[in-house]
Amino acid sequence: MNTTVARLTARGLFGRRRVLVLLAVPVLLLVLAVIAANSTLDKLDLAHNVLGSLALGTLVPITGLIVGTGVIATEIEDGSIVYLLAKPLPRWKIVTTKLAVAVASTWLLAAVPTYVAGLILYGSADGVALGYGVGALAAGAAYSALFLLLGVLTRHAVIAGLAYALIWESLIGNYVEGARTLSVQQWGLALTKAVAADGTVIAPVGLATAVWLLIIVAAGATAFASVKLAGLTLGSEE
Repeated sequence: MNTTVARLTARGLFGRRRVLVLLAVPVLLLVLAVIAANSTLDKLDLAHNVLGSLALGTLVPITGLIVGTGVIATEIEDGSIVYLLAKPLPRWKIVTTKLAVAVASTWLLAAVPTYVAGLILYGSADGVALGYGVGALAAGAAYSALFLLLGVLTRHAVIAGLAYALIWESLIGNYVEGARTLSVQQWGLALTKAVAADGTVIAPVGLATAVWLLIIVAAGATAFASVKLAGLTLGSEE
C-alpha cells in the first residue's frame, strides 16, 4: 500500500460533490431506523426488513458502487491517471491501495451505519445487529473490488454497476432460486446468519460457500483490475 496514493485517492473521493450522496444514504438509513424503532410493529421483523433489504440490499451495493468506481474511474475518464502511471510504482500496488481506500470508505459509510441501525432497531440482543454488520463488511469489500474493476474496464462504470446492483442483486439475486448462489448480497446474509443467534435470518447460501466465493470474487477482481491497468499506456490516455 502506498500512503501517498491513498491520501490523494481519499482526498479526491471525499473532496467532491459525491460525498453528499455518500452521506445521504446512511443518514437516511439511520433516520428510518429511528422512525421504525418508535413504531408498534414487531422489532425483529423490522430489523430483518430494514437491515436485510434496505441496508444490505441497497445501502451497501450503492455505496460500494460510488466508492469503488470513484477511486479510479474518474481519473481514467479525465486522463489524470497518466500522472500516476508515470510514477515508478507497480500497477498492482496502485490498484490495491485504491481498493484499500474504497473498502475502508464502504465500511465506514455502509457497514458501520448498518450496525448502528441494528442497535437502534433491536439492540444487541441475539447478535442481530452484529450479524448484519459483519455481513455488510464482507459484502462491502466484495462490492468495492467488483466496482473498482468496472471502473478500470469501462468508462460507463457507474451505469453498468447500477444496472448490476438493481437488476442482478435486487431482483434476480433475490427472487431467482439458482441465481442466489451468485449474489454478493446472499453471501453477506450467510455471514449474518452465522453470527446472529436468533435463528430467523434466511440465507440460501452455505457459510463455507459464501466465504470462498467472497474471497474468490474480491481477489479475482483485484487481480484482473491490476492486469488491465498494467495494459494501459500513457499514450492511450493522452
